[in-house]
Order: sequence, then C-alpha cells, then structure tokens
Amino acid sequence: MIGEVIKRLNGELPATVKLVAVSKFHPFEAIEEAYAAGQRCFAESRPQELLAKVKRLEEIRAERGEPDYMSDIEWHFIGHLQTNKLKMVLPYVSLVQSVDSLRLLEAIDRWGAANNKIINVLLECFISSDETKQGLSEQELTNILSDDTVYANVRICGLMGMATFTDDEEVIREDFQRLLDMQTTLHDWIGESPNVRPGCNELSMGMSDDYPIAVSMGSTIVRIGSMIFGERS
Repeated sequence: MIGEVIKRLNGELPATVKLVAVSKFHPFEAIEEAYAAGQRCFAESRPQELLAKVKRLEEIRAERGEPDYMSDIEWHFIGHLQTNKLKMVLPYVSLVQSVDSLRLLEAIDRWGAANNKIINVLLECFISSDETKQGLSEQELTNILSDDTVYANVRICGLMGMATFTDDEEVIREDFQRLLDMQTTLHDWIGESPNVRPGCNELSMGMSDDYPIAVSMGSTIVRIGSMIFGERS
C-alpha cells in the first residue's frame, strides 16, 4: 500500500513539487518500503527519532555488508527544534524546514560555523488560526530580513507554514495566501539583505489533507505522512 500511494502521488504532483514523506512515529521498515517505491526524501519532527533512524540505517548497512544501501536518502527536519538538540539533527539533514525564531537561526549559524558546515533552512511562518502552532509573524520575518547581521553558515532557501486544520477550503486558502504574501516580503529583500540570495523560492506548504490546494497555489514542497504511512502509532 505504501508503494502504491507513493507512485500515485508522484504521478499526480507536478515535476516542480517535491514530495517529502513524513515518517515520524513510523518504523524504519515503513521507510524502507517507501524507498523501494522510489521515495528518497523523508521528514522527522523529533531529534531523538531522527537520530535513531539514522543509526538504524547505519546498523542495517553493517549487517548487510552494503555501505551504500539507501545512500541517496535525504532527511528533512520539520518539528520544533530546541537549541540544545542541534547536534542530533544538523549533521544528518539536508534541510531544516522549521526555523521558527531568531534565537534558533542564530544557534544554527553558530553550530554551522563551529562545524564548518552551511545549513539549508526554511523560515517557518505563523499563518494559522491555531495559536498552538509555532512560527514567525510577518513583523518577526521582516526584522530578521532587515537585520544587518550576516548568518554566513545558514542558507535561507524559502518559507514553510501550516494551515489551520479545518475542512473549510476558504480558510485554508486564506492561510496559504498569508504565506505567499510573506514570500513576497522575502523576495523583496533579495539583494538588500545579506542573508537573502536569489533562488530562495522554496515554499513548503500542504500536508495530507490540504496538499492539492497548496499545490494549486504554488507550493514547491508538500509534507505528506498519514496518506502514505497510515495513522501514526
């Protein structure tokens, strides 16, 4: 079933949209099944679980005597990241989608400098009516972009946001439009901010319940979990 859904989604999504399979709370065997169907990018939301799965892959490679097994797998981090957990995440991921504060951005930059690595990030923006969700306000986004501080070890690739969990399509579209408006703000700072470079066009919006709307509005990354893997255990 996992493989069938992966293939259907890849046939449905435009070539400009990246499918990220949200594997949090699912066993590594489910990741292997999705990988066998052609999926390469997976997202985790908890540092401990990401690290455990990275280590499990290392164990499997050793057990099988195949150091290149799943060597092209790509990890994204999509959850709230505490600054004291950076070492559990940053060495292994190709993209942190959930930079939701200036404090976290600064901490990631310091870690990158100390470890001679440039970290690709998305700035997570608050666009939902759900006050429990994380994210930068439009003013906080503008403050980061207008600051002269140079984050030399961070590459801002675009924005991420989560719409309100609702069946009301109009509400979802309004939420996604807020993210599009914030993307316009981001692009306005290209060439003006030392941290905003041409090509910062990634827009991660859309999950299992609302990804068709997100894609229709210009999303470049969709984060799909339950549709692929079933309900979380």
